This record gives sequence, C-alpha cells and structure tokens, in this order.
Amino acid sequence: MERLKPMQRNTTAAAESTERYRPELIADEEPRYLRRQKPVEIRRKKLGGRAWMFYRRVLVFTAAGATLIAGAYNGTRFLLYSPSMLLLKPGQIELTGNHVVTREAVLRPFAQDRNRSVLQIPLDARRSQLEQIPWVESATLHRILPNRIRVELTERMPVAFARNSNEVELIDPHGVILDRPQDMDFQFPVVTGVSDDLPRDQREKRMQLFQEFMKGIELVRGGATQTVSEVDLSIPKDLRVVLTGLASPTDTQAVTVHFGSSDFSGKFKMLVDNFSQWQAHTGRVQSIDLQYTRQVVVNPDTSAGAMTARTK
Repeated sequence: MERLKPMQRNTTAAAESTERYRPELIADEEPRYLRRQKPVEIRRKKLGGRAWMFYRRVLVFTAAGATLIAGAYNGTRFLLYSPSMLLLKPGQIELTGNHVVTREAVLRPFAQDRNRSVLQIPLDARRSQLEQIPWVESATLHRILPNRIRVELTERMPVAFARNSNEVELIDPHGVILDRPQDMDFQFPVVTGVSDDLPRDQREKRMQLFQEFMKGIELVRGGATQTVSEVDLSIPKDLRVVLTGLASPTDTQAVTVHFGSSDFSGKFKMLVDNFSQWQAHTGRVQSIDLQYTRQVVVNPDTSAGAMTARTK
C-alpha cells in the first residue's frame, strides 16, 4: 500500500474541505430547523395624571353643555307658552303720549295678538300699523316682561287750517291733512293750495314755505303771526297773504300782500314801516305787491264802501 506523503495528505484534505463547503451547495441546502425568534414585548401605557385631567375636563364640559341645552330648551318653552307670558287682556298694553288718538285705535292692531306670548308679538309690524294712523307721527314699542307692552306715541302738531274742497281740516308741517277733533279748539290761519289731491311731497314743500314765512315775520315783530288770516300757497313763487292790523293792532282792515318766495323778514319790515304812509297817500289799501326788487305796487280799494269812506 502506497503511503501518501504529508504534503499530499494536506492537499487532499484541503480539496475535500473546499468541495464540502462550496457556496452553491450551502445556498441550496435549507436548514432543517428554524431558531425561534424572541417575541416583541408590547408595553401598555397606563393613564397618567395628565390624561385623567384631560378626560375629566371633557366630561365636565359635556355635562355642562347638556345642562345648558336642556335649560335653554325648557326656558324657551316657558317664555313662549307659559300662561304668565301671554297677552290676555287690553289692560296689559300701556299707552302714553296720546291726546287726540284714542286708546281704541291703538289697541286695534293688537287684537290678533290675543293669547300670544309677548315675545312672539312682532313689534316692528305693530309700529308700522300704528304709524298709519293720520294723527300718529311716530310710535315706539317696548316689551315689559313678563306680559306687558308699552306704546309711546308722538302725535302730529298741526300748524294751520287747510281748505280742502268744501271742508276745512288741519294740516301739519309735513303736509299731512288731519281730521279736526270734536272737543279741541285751534286758532290757526287758513292755507289754500295744499288740498289732498296734491302729492304729499308737494304739500310738504309748500308747508315748508309757509313755515319760513311765519318764522320770518315773527322775527320782525313779536305776535305778527296773529295778524295772518289766510295764506295762499297755490303759486309757490308768489306767496299771497291776507293780513290784518297793519295800521294798528286794533285795525281789522284785511290787506292782501304778495311776498314772493324769499326775504320774508325784510319785506314784512318794509311793510309795517311804510303801510301808514302808503295808505295816507292812496286811501284805503286793497293789496300790496312786494315780490319785485326795489318796487312796491300799492293797489287802492276801489269798492263802493271804500270810495264812500274816502269822500267823507
């Protein structure tokens, strides 16, 4: 038997070892057993102090919100349907500021609110209805809990009598024509040219001219408005006024004066300063025209009575 030399044995062992652990052989060979992996430990986080505080706040806010909602619901039902909130009788409506307007006229729009909560009464609509009454200039309404309504009226202030067709009615500065109350006495001049067939805005403009004239003559002589008998506003450019007491406070002679549409104070001052002189020169005066600048036209009274008075 042939013995291998030591070098040959080493070479043969190395060759066997290389063939036994070749990479392709190792890759194809599957392990017979898999090592068990260590399980991942899951830690459950315990509720700390801060988490408890958060959940406690959520619970408190939720309970408070539910309480508020329930309270609001019950409160709303009480305010809308409780018998203590209902308008049951006319005495629950308080009224102030009325002198001409009757209480019955004010209560009429509230008839449909009977047995209704005062919170359900449409105050704006009732105010508009009240302001449709001719004598009412404005109305203010308030709810007085639990079951009352307060109505405050501002009535219109008439400033003149208006000749309307065959009737004489009252009129205010805004051109609103008013019925004459039976139990009230007024002393105003009569205005014409502002009948109800004229649009409201035109009546208001003409009444503003009337107001300017009355204020202007009052500045010249206190109490001068008491001598105004009638004002014709038919032609706004020529304000025609019937005056008395020009010669003296006790003079009842009626004189028609044309004032134009401006400078009422200056023209009235010229009239009262010169009327006696004009009358002495022409006799009894019927009309005076002051509407032209630097020109005065005095028309004597040519009636039979005036001529007889002049000849005596």
